[in-house]
Amino acid sequence: MNPPKRLRTGGGGGAETPRGEREEAGRQVDVSIVMPVHNASCWLDECLQPISEQDFTGSMELSVYDDASTDDSRKVVEGWRKRLEARGVSVVISGHSSAQPKGVGYAKNMAISQSCGKYLCFQDADDVMSPHRVRLQYKASLLNPNAVFTSHGPTVVMPTWFCSRNWFLKVEPFDEGGKGVPEDLLFFYQSLRQGGGLSRVNQCLLVYRYHEKAATHSVTEETIWKLRVDFLQERVLSQWSGFTIWNAGKQGRKLYRCLSPANREKVKAFCDVDENKIQKGFYTYEESKEIPRPKIPIVHYKAASAPFIVCVKLDMTGGVLEENLNSLQLKEGTDYYHFN
Repeated sequence: MNPPKRLRTGGGGGAETPRGEREEAGRQVDVSIVMPVHNASCWLDECLQPISEQDFTGSMELSVYDDASTDDSRKVVEGWRKRLEARGVSVVISGHSSAQPKGVGYAKNMAISQSCGKYLCFQDADDVMSPHRVRLQYKASLLNPNAVFTSHGPTVVMPTWFCSRNWFLKVEPFDEGGKGVPEDLLFFYQSLRQGGGLSRVNQCLLVYRYHEKAATHSVTEETIWKLRVDFLQERVLSQWSGFTIWNAGKQGRKLYRCLSPANREKVKAFCDVDENKIQKGFYTYEESKEIPRPKIPIVHYKAASAPFIVCVKLDMTGGVLEENLNSLQLKEGTDYYHFN
């Protein structure tokens, strides 16, 4: 059991808590678990149980902001207050009861503004953290305060993030555009622009629940794709005079078509291992308004030249892609980047 601490309570009424309104005197804790909530009552017991079981010995608080839930989400969280406080986790809950939710970005910003932790541990109300998550990510964060920390997994998933409050304030608040806006991806890119790093604890720290009501479904694949392409052009392609797209199939051709005209001109070739594609010799950009239409050579990867943008998903080829990359003795971040 964590040692007793001064408990932070309040904010349990229906009124919205103004941004920045925090009782500072003696209230700062080591870690604030930041949790936006909207109609999550069916998941909350499973979510809150491991928060009460964290093996972190520093001071913690749970900061919940209820974004116009119409179920009994806030009542469920309030029902956990005594149990959490008994384990040394102080609790602050607030929210609003407007007719419409204001969005995940807004709810996260409000939960952060009412919290007082030196470090922020992001948690979605429908996910389940491991009992050692806070301890391991806090330990890692002390070694590198200007980074966003995650756990292992297939992608950089927002509810695995952990960062210092100072770094969050330096980057910017989450975008509050509401439904359909990937506020986490926008924040992550801005963090990289500010020179922030990305590190991970190589253990499973969270069970991510994927279900039909998840907020992530409001963001279209095309929105994500466009943001990723724009950032690739900004941060990588702007530094290169020419490059090869590794994949002459659907994803590689789509990337080519979505590039700016200036970056399309930098594409020296597509490379692949599929003999049928290679034998065709060229990819013709039929949608182009140029006359004649651009024809991009398709070559075997061994005949291609770096740098590469790799548009083949990892762990989808039985290790063949990885072996091919290794055979060329390339350095990631210099000779190639993954865009998959």
